[in-house]
Amino acid sequence: MTLVEAVSLRRVLDSRGNPTVEADVLTEAGGFGRAAAPSGASTGEYEAVERPPSEAIAAARQHAVPRLVGEVHAGDQREVDAALHAADGTDDFSEIGANSAVAISMAAAKAGADTIGLPLFQHLGGAFRGARASFPVPLGNVVGGGEHAAESTAIQEFLAAPVGAPSVTEAVFANAEVHATVADVLDERGLSAAKGDEGAWAPPVDDETAFEIVDEATDRVADARGFEIGFGLDVAAAELYDADDGVYRAGDTERTPEEQRDWIAGLADEYDLVYVEDPLDENDFEGFAALTEQVGDTLVCGDDLFVTNVDRLERGIETGAGDSILVKPNQIGTLTDAFDAVERAGRAGMAAVVSHRSGETEDTTIAHLAVATDAPFVKTGTVGGERTAKLNELIRIAEDAV
Repeated sequence: MTLVEAVSLRRVLDSRGNPTVEADVLTEAGGFGRAAAPSGASTGEYEAVERPPSEAIAAARQHAVPRLVGEVHAGDQREVDAALHAADGTDDFSEIGANSAVAISMAAAKAGADTIGLPLFQHLGGAFRGARASFPVPLGNVVGGGEHAAESTAIQEFLAAPVGAPSVTEAVFANAEVHATVADVLDERGLSAAKGDEGAWAPPVDDETAFEIVDEATDRVADARGFEIGFGLDVAAAELYDADDGVYRAGDTERTPEEQRDWIAGLADEYDLVYVEDPLDENDFEGFAALTEQVGDTLVCGDDLFVTNVDRLERGIETGAGDSILVKPNQIGTLTDAFDAVERAGRAGMAAVVSHRSGETEDTTIAHLAVATDAPFVKTGTVGGERTAKLNELIRIAEDAV
C-alpha cells in the first residue's frame, strides 16, 4: 500500500536565497510527501557532504530513484533510507549528496504518514519504536553573531529558553516577546541592529554587552509572563579556534583551551545558563568532558563535535564529552541515521536536541522529529517564515495530541 510510485526532485530557494533540493514522494495508494533540505553556515568538518543542488539532483535521479520507485515502501523508513545508502555507496553521501538524500528521506516519511492517515510525529514514533508525544522547549535565537552575522558578537547565538512555560504555545510566544524586548533594550541603549541569518538581532556589541542585553530582556519577559525564562548559547567555538596556535580568538581576546573552559563555566554560573552548545573545538573531546563536570546543571551539547554521527557519538560517550547531542538530519543524510544517533544517546543517558540550520526552508519535519524523539529542546529560531513554520507546527501538534 505504501509502495513508492514516483519521486520528483527540483531546485527551490532556501532562506538565504540559495538553491537547495526539494523532493516529492508519491505512493501507489496516493500518499504524498514533500520536503526540502536545509543548509548550514558554520558546518562541522565531519558532516555528510552536500553537493551543489543541480549535481545532487542529477546524481539522485540516476542512482537513487530507480532503487526507490516500485522497490521500497514509504511506510518503512529504514527500508527507504537503506536504499538511499545503497544508491550512494559512500560513507558520507558524497555521491548523491546529503541534500538530495535528506530531502527524499523526509518526503518519504511524510508520504508514508499520509498513506496511513497519521500525523508525521506519530508515524515516526511507530516507525522507530517507542517514541511518545511530549513537547520540547523551543530555543529561540534572539542575538546572533559569529558566522551568522558580521560585525556582531563572537558567540554565534544567544538563545531564549522558556523552561518554565506551561505549554508549547506559551513558550513560542514568550520567545517572540524576548526577541521584541531585545529590540527595546537596544533602542534604550542607543544601539541599532540588523538581523542575521536566523532573524536574530545582530548589534555591533561585544559578547559581554550582549549578555547584559539578553539577561535584561529575558528577566523582563519572565516577570511579565510569570514563568521562568532562562537562556543558553551556541558558541560555535570551532570557528574561533586556531589549531596552529592552540588558542581561541574573539576580537582582541585570546584564550587557551583551559581558559576557554573556565570562561564558559563562569558564564554558566553567572547567568544560570540552561544550555551551552559547542563551547569548545570540534575535536576537543577531553575538553568537553572536563567542562561537563565543571558546569553541573547546564546542558552541554555537541553539534560540530558529534554531527549527528553515531561513530563520533560513541567516542563522546567513552570520554564523557557533553551530556547532549544536537540532531540535524541533513548532517547525516537520513532520518534513520538521525534516529540511530538519538537512540544511542538515550541509552547512554544523554539528551538529544533537534535543530534547524541557518539556511532553512518552510519544511516542518524537525517539529515532528522533536516530538517523536521526546527531545527536551528544539532549536527553531524565533522570527521569519522559515522559523515560524516550525513553531506554528509545534503548536498544531500540541493541539492535535490533546
